[in-house]
Amino acid sequence: MAGMLTSPPMQRTHPPLQTWDIFCRVIDNYGDAGVCWRLARQLVRVHGKSVRLWIDQPATLRALCPTLAADADRQQQKGITVCHWPAQFPATTAADVVIEAFACDLPPPYLQAMAARSTPPCWLNLEYLSAEPWIADCHGLASPHPSLPLTKYFFFPGFTARSGGLLRESTATAATAATADSTGQPPSLNLFCYANAPVAALLNALGNTSWRINVSPGQPRQALGSHFGGDGPWQHGHHHINALPFLAPDAYDALLRQGTVNIVRGEDSFVRAQLAGRPFLWHIYPQADNAHLDKLNAFLDLYTADLTAELAHIVRAIFLAWNTPVTAAHLAACWHDFHAALPALAAHARCWQAHCQQLPELSAALVDFCQRLPSGHPGLTA
Repeated sequence: MAGMLTSPPMQRTHPPLQTWDIFCRVIDNYGDAGVCWRLARQLVRVHGKSVRLWIDQPATLRALCPTLAADADRQQQKGITVCHWPAQFPATTAADVVIEAFACDLPPPYLQAMAARSTPPCWLNLEYLSAEPWIADCHGLASPHPSLPLTKYFFFPGFTARSGGLLRESTATAATAATADSTGQPPSLNLFCYANAPVAALLNALGNTSWRINVSPGQPRQALGSHFGGDGPWQHGHHHINALPFLAPDAYDALLRQGTVNIVRGEDSFVRAQLAGRPFLWHIYPQADNAHLDKLNAFLDLYTADLTAELAHIVRAIFLAWNTPVTAAHLAACWHDFHAALPALAAHARCWQAHCQQLPELSAALVDFCQRLPSGHPGLTA
């Protein structure tokens, strides 16, 4: 990588960057596609950009946009041009801004089209969200292409002002719905996790409190089906377990705003849970050598910084118990403490929601970053 990007000039040195191409490879179910879809929507709706979303598995988007035709090479959906990213990439003109989502590697013919422009495009590698401290020093770093007159910039979403912030719509931080307890209904738990989550141990840990449990399709529902049999709904002691259909992004966001506790996974639903302003547990994607635990602990360092030592310990304990191999008895003890602390943690979740609202909004930060680069950029120090 080259040197750090200096603060771009405040004045615009080139016309508005109107055309945007987002490249996405589907790696983990709907996570990568979900982030790219939400980003494309924001760029079109809020910033008036012309966006092409190149995706190698368009069928994945059908769950997020049911009107999408899975076999079309190119189609318009919600103002976005959705393009199939084939193995043999077609000849096309490169956009003003090119987003390489999560280091997906651009197709060589498109790189050549980028280099053929009279003014090079603003080329960004949109990285995965992280709370690790080192991203502040890497956000905005430039990497010149080894053989083409192109420069790629690394853009890191994050939880501090020195990052690219969080992707959020105006509706995502709407007033949090009243808690289930205040409406006379049992508390609700929304469950979205990976296959290795200790779901059976959690259900047993819930105790005598009646819960309404909403289980997302895919791996969470398969785990319940393996445990109870059938496709649901199920009854487990005092707990009613409902098998949810797949919810479009806006409907899922609304569900989280109504949850007493939300259990989420990956990146997209992780952000949505925080914007919902409700207590939550994060099931982080497991990595080799437990590298994911460094990311989990880095987030917990930030998330619990304003809590008392006792509450911070309770939160960290239940997050780690949910993400590491522990006994059922240990998970039950951690849940007991977490459940007892829910009133205080609900207040903290609303404070954290307010913190997230003050962070840069990711799509706006991307637009601003690109527009502030000098014409032809790089605008770098050595």
